[in-house]
Amino acid sequence: MESIAKFMDFGAIVKERYATKIFDGKKIPEEKVNQLLEMIRYAPSSFNIQPWVIKVITDSKIKEKLAPASWNQPQITSCSHLLVFCADKDIAGNIDKLENLMIKSGAKPEDIKAYIKIMKDFEKSLSDEQKLSWAQRQTYLALGNALNGAKALGFDSCPMEGFSPEEYAKILKLPNNLVPAALCPIGYSADKPKPKIRFPMKEVFIYN
Repeated sequence: MESIAKFMDFGAIVKERYATKIFDGKKIPEEKVNQLLEMIRYAPSSFNIQPWVIKVITDSKIKEKLAPASWNQPQITSCSHLLVFCADKDIAGNIDKLENLMIKSGAKPEDIKAYIKIMKDFEKSLSDEQKLSWAQRQTYLALGNALNGAKALGFDSCPMEGFSPEEYAKILKLPNNLVPAALCPIGYSADKPKPKIRFPMKEVFIYN
Protein backbone atom coordinates (compact mmCIF):
# COMPACT_ATOMS: atom_id res chain seq x y z
CA MET A 1 0.00 0.00 0.00
CA GLU A 2 1.23 3.49 -0.78
CA SER A 3 2.11 5.63 2.21
CA ILE A 4 -0.71 7.99 3.14
CA ALA A 5 1.97 10.66 3.62
CA LYS A 6 1.94 11.02 -0.19
CA PHE A 7 -1.63 12.25 0.02
CA MET A 8 -1.77 14.46 3.08
CA ASP A 9 -0.11 15.09 6.41
CA PHE A 10 -2.06 13.35 9.19
CA GLY A 11 -2.53 16.63 11.07
CA ALA A 12 -4.21 18.07 8.00
CA ILE A 13 -6.33 14.94 7.58
CA VAL A 14 -7.94 15.19 11.00
CA LYS A 15 -8.50 18.93 10.64
CA GLU A 16 -9.89 18.90 7.09
CA ARG A 17 -12.04 15.77 7.33
CA TYR A 18 -15.70 16.58 7.85
CA ALA A 19 -19.09 14.86 7.87
CA THR A 20 -20.18 15.15 4.24
CA LYS A 21 -23.93 15.62 3.94
CA ILE A 22 -24.29 14.89 0.22
CA PHE A 23 -22.04 13.22 -2.33
CA ASP A 24 -21.84 13.80 -6.09
CA GLY A 25 -22.60 10.18 -6.99
CA LYS A 26 -19.25 9.60 -8.69
CA LYS A 27 -17.76 6.15 -8.09
CA ILE A 28 -14.50 5.82 -6.22
CA PRO A 29 -11.97 3.67 -8.13
CA GLU A 30 -11.95 0.15 -6.71
CA GLU A 31 -8.20 0.34 -6.11
CA LYS A 32 -8.72 3.22 -3.69
CA VAL A 33 -11.68 1.53 -2.02
CA ASN A 34 -9.55 -1.55 -1.48
CA GLN A 35 -6.82 0.61 0.04
CA LEU A 36 -9.37 2.02 2.46
CA LEU A 37 -10.69 -1.43 3.38
CA GLU A 38 -7.12 -2.51 4.12
CA MET A 39 -6.71 0.49 6.45
CA ILE A 40 -9.92 -0.48 8.22
CA ARG A 41 -8.75 -4.10 8.48
CA TYR A 42 -5.69 -2.93 10.42
CA ALA A 43 -7.74 -1.09 13.05
CA PRO A 44 -6.81 -1.86 16.67
CA SER A 45 -9.07 -3.85 18.97
CA SER A 46 -8.89 -5.16 22.52
CA PHE A 47 -7.05 -8.51 22.57
CA ASN A 48 -6.99 -8.18 18.74
CA ILE A 49 -10.36 -10.00 18.69
CA GLN A 50 -11.65 -7.71 15.89
CA PRO A 51 -15.38 -8.12 16.72
CA TRP A 52 -16.77 -6.50 13.59
CA VAL A 53 -17.92 -7.17 10.07
CA ILE A 54 -18.29 -4.35 7.54
CA LYS A 55 -20.94 -4.71 4.84
CA VAL A 56 -19.94 -2.84 1.68
CA ILE A 57 -23.01 -1.68 -0.25
CA THR A 58 -22.62 -0.53 -3.85
CA ASP A 59 -25.96 -1.59 -5.36
CA SER A 60 -28.17 1.49 -5.84
CA LYS A 61 -31.34 -0.56 -5.36
CA ILE A 62 -30.19 -1.74 -1.94
CA LYS A 63 -29.25 1.83 -1.01
CA GLU A 64 -32.76 2.93 -1.96
CA LYS A 65 -34.24 0.23 0.27
CA LEU A 66 -32.02 1.37 3.12
CA ALA A 67 -32.84 5.07 2.70
CA PRO A 68 -36.17 5.04 4.65
CA ALA A 69 -34.41 3.18 7.47
CA SER A 70 -31.86 6.03 7.48
CA TRP A 71 -34.42 8.84 7.82
CA ASN A 72 -33.99 9.45 4.07
CA GLN A 73 -30.70 11.21 4.60
CA PRO A 74 -29.15 11.95 1.17
CA GLN A 75 -25.75 10.50 2.04
CA ILE A 76 -27.14 6.98 1.70
CA THR A 77 -28.20 7.18 -1.94
CA SER A 78 -25.65 9.72 -3.20
CA CYS A 79 -22.51 8.00 -1.89
CA SER A 80 -20.21 5.79 -3.93
CA HIS A 81 -20.03 3.01 -1.33
CA LEU A 82 -21.97 2.60 1.90
CA LEU A 83 -20.03 0.90 4.68
CA VAL A 84 -22.24 -0.67 7.35
CA PHE A 85 -20.17 -1.30 10.46
CA CYS A 86 -21.62 -4.28 12.32
CA ALA A 87 -20.64 -5.31 15.83
CA ASP A 88 -20.11 -9.06 16.08
CA LYS A 89 -21.57 -10.52 19.29
CA ASP A 90 -19.98 -13.89 18.58
CA ILE A 91 -16.87 -13.05 20.57
CA ALA A 92 -16.14 -16.70 21.33
CA GLY A 93 -16.19 -17.50 17.63
CA ASN A 94 -13.76 -14.68 16.89
CA ILE A 95 -11.43 -15.92 19.62
CA ASP A 96 -11.41 -19.37 18.02
CA LYS A 97 -10.69 -17.85 14.60
CA LEU A 98 -7.90 -15.72 16.06
CA GLU A 99 -6.34 -18.72 17.79
CA ASN A 100 -6.34 -20.70 14.55
CA LEU A 101 -4.86 -17.75 12.66
CA MET A 102 -2.10 -17.31 15.25
CA ILE A 103 -1.15 -20.99 14.99
CA LYS A 104 -1.29 -20.82 11.20
CA SER A 105 1.03 -17.80 11.37
CA GLY A 106 3.63 -19.80 13.33
CA ALA A 107 2.65 -19.55 17.00
CA LYS A 108 2.95 -22.73 19.03
CA PRO A 109 -0.31 -23.76 20.76
CA GLU A 110 1.48 -24.17 24.10
CA ASP A 111 2.95 -20.67 23.85
CA ILE A 112 -0.41 -18.95 23.36
CA LYS A 113 -2.47 -21.21 25.63
CA ALA A 114 -2.43 -18.74 28.57
CA TYR A 115 -3.34 -15.78 26.33
CA ILE A 116 -6.23 -17.67 24.75
CA LYS A 117 -7.50 -18.59 28.22
CA ILE A 118 -7.47 -14.92 29.26
CA MET A 119 -9.59 -14.03 26.24
CA LYS A 120 -12.02 -16.90 26.79
CA ASP A 121 -12.39 -16.07 30.49
CA PHE A 122 -13.10 -12.47 29.54
CA GLU A 123 -15.79 -13.55 27.07
CA LYS A 124 -17.44 -15.84 29.62
CA SER A 125 -17.61 -12.99 32.15
CA LEU A 126 -19.85 -10.89 29.89
CA SER A 127 -23.63 -10.97 29.66
CA ASP A 128 -25.23 -10.85 26.20
CA GLU A 129 -25.84 -7.12 26.61
CA GLN A 130 -22.25 -6.55 27.67
CA LYS A 131 -20.95 -8.52 24.70
CA LEU A 132 -22.86 -6.27 22.32
CA SER A 133 -21.79 -3.10 24.12
CA TRP A 134 -18.14 -4.17 24.11
CA ALA A 135 -18.23 -5.16 20.43
CA GLN A 136 -19.87 -1.85 19.50
CA ARG A 137 -17.14 0.12 21.26
CA GLN A 138 -14.47 -1.85 19.44
CA THR A 139 -16.23 -1.28 16.12
CA TYR A 140 -15.90 2.47 16.54
CA LEU A 141 -12.11 2.05 16.47
CA ALA A 142 -12.44 0.61 12.97
CA LEU A 143 -14.79 3.45 12.02
CA GLY A 144 -12.09 5.96 12.99
CA ASN A 145 -9.71 4.35 10.52
CA ALA A 146 -12.38 4.62 7.83
CA LEU A 147 -12.98 8.34 8.37
CA ASN A 148 -9.36 9.41 8.41
CA GLY A 149 -8.36 6.86 5.78
CA ALA A 150 -10.93 8.16 3.32
CA LYS A 151 -9.58 11.69 3.61
CA ALA A 152 -6.01 10.44 3.26
CA LEU A 153 -6.96 8.72 0.01
CA GLY A 154 -8.61 11.82 -1.44
CA PHE A 155 -12.32 11.29 -0.89
CA ASP A 156 -14.93 12.04 1.76
CA SER A 157 -17.03 10.30 4.37
CA CYS A 158 -19.73 10.76 6.98
CA PRO A 159 -20.08 8.88 10.28
CA MET A 160 -23.76 8.17 10.92
CA GLU A 161 -25.86 6.79 13.76
CA GLY A 162 -29.14 8.10 12.36
CA PHE A 163 -30.62 4.83 11.18
CA SER A 164 -32.60 1.83 12.41
CA PRO A 165 -30.26 -1.09 13.17
CA GLU A 166 -33.24 -3.44 13.23
CA GLU A 167 -34.41 -2.42 9.76
CA TYR A 168 -30.89 -2.59 8.38
CA ALA A 169 -30.47 -6.09 9.77
CA LYS A 170 -33.72 -7.17 8.07
CA ILE A 171 -32.97 -5.59 4.71
CA LEU A 172 -29.40 -6.90 4.62
CA LYS A 173 -30.47 -10.30 6.00
CA LEU A 174 -27.79 -10.24 8.67
CA PRO A 175 -27.26 -13.19 11.02
CA ASN A 176 -28.26 -12.64 14.65
CA ASN A 177 -24.68 -12.15 15.83
CA LEU A 178 -24.17 -9.09 13.62
CA VAL A 179 -25.71 -5.82 14.83
CA PRO A 180 -25.34 -2.64 12.72
CA ALA A 181 -23.57 -0.10 14.91
CA ALA A 182 -22.67 2.78 12.58
CA LEU A 183 -22.72 3.80 8.94
CA CYS A 184 -19.96 5.35 6.88
CA PRO A 185 -20.96 6.42 3.37
CA ILE A 186 -17.92 7.35 1.29
CA GLY A 187 -17.57 9.25 -1.96
CA TYR A 188 -16.79 12.70 -3.34
CA SER A 189 -18.49 15.60 -1.61
CA ALA A 190 -21.07 17.80 -3.30
CA ASP A 191 -21.24 20.18 -0.36
CA LYS A 192 -18.78 22.46 1.41
CA PRO A 193 -17.36 21.96 4.90
CA LYS A 194 -18.27 24.43 7.61
CA PRO A 195 -15.60 25.80 9.94
CA LYS A 196 -14.75 23.26 12.63
CA ILE A 197 -15.82 24.21 16.14
CA ARG A 198 -14.05 22.42 18.97
CA PHE A 199 -13.81 23.06 22.68
CA PRO A 200 -10.54 24.77 23.70
CA MET A 201 -7.66 22.55 24.80
CA LYS A 202 -7.87 23.72 28.41
CA GLU A 203 -11.41 22.33 28.65
CA VAL A 204 -10.53 19.01 27.04
CA PHE A 205 -7.17 18.13 28.57
CA ILE A 206 -6.62 18.14 32.32
CA TYR A 207 -3.10 17.73 33.65
CA ASN A 208 -2.40 16.37 37.13
